[in-house]
Amino acid sequence: MNIFNTDEGYAVRCPGLPGCWSQENTEDEALENMRAAIAEYLEVVEELAENQEFRYVEVAV
Repeated sequence: MNIFNTDEGYAVRCPGLPGCWSQENTEDEALENMRAAIAEYLEVVEELAENQEFRYVEVAV
């Protein structure tokens, strides 16, 4: 995660989850909100993948 000190407090983003970020007055609050944002993000990803058909393919490197 990346934490930024801004004029409005602290912003946190998770580069591995596009669009997943949080902002609060304190660093601790921003991190706590980020934990919740990540959990919600992953719930949505799981819901979207629920009815999808997947194939796993091994690739030799």
